[in-house]
Amino acid sequence: MNLLIPLYVHPAEDPAAWHRLVTRAARTYAVVLNPADGPGSVPDPAFVAAAGALRAAGARLLGYVDTDYGARDPELIIADLRRHREWYAADGCFLDRVTAGPHGLPACRRLVRSARRLGASPVVLNPGVHPAPGYVRLADLTVTFEGHWSTYVSAFSRPSWAVRQPPGRLCHLVYGVPEPLVPLAVRTARERGAAVCGPVTGEPPNPWSRLTPALTEADR
Repeated sequence: MNLLIPLYVHPAEDPAAWHRLVTRAARTYAVVLNPADGPGSVPDPAFVAAAGALRAAGARLLGYVDTDYGARDPELIIADLRRHREWYAADGCFLDRVTAGPHGLPACRRLVRSARRLGASPVVLNPGVHPAPGYVRLADLTVTFEGHWSTYVSAFSRPSWAVRQPPGRLCHLVYGVPEPLVPLAVRTARERGAAVCGPVTGEPPNPWSRLTPALTEADR
């Protein structure tokens, strides 16, 4: 099961969720680590321990970094990536709020190259929408939908270039999914050309504070 797991809750606040995630690490594409809207200013011992347990269980770890749609200084982004790698031994990176238009493509290309020079792999871009097609060629995985289940059901569309992409390069992150419909959300992502997905039941302001029920579906 190719599940991308952004679990944005502190391990001390919901240790049971982190334990369940560790026990099912093999079912994930990767786990996004986000201690403080990024790595934070100092290492968080709880996240160091969680990262170690996940890594030992076979999970790939992605360090969360906000790019602020191209407005954030690239040097600060790279500094965050270094902290993720040094403090939490992150394998790759999850670059959030990436620009989607062609005007931002050169800067994003430079950023991805810098991340790869640091050893980041995989590189995941999250514009949250279908970007200009050049973005997908830069990354290992691109999130082409992030939004509510109601929008995903009623208003999703994809451009012709996305139809031609290998499904393993695309991801859909859907929140507000009624728990009985989580298996349907996984199937829908596959039918829409995304082999990687992350359906959660949570709602804003932080829908990613809940672990996806998809991890436990195979146990039922």
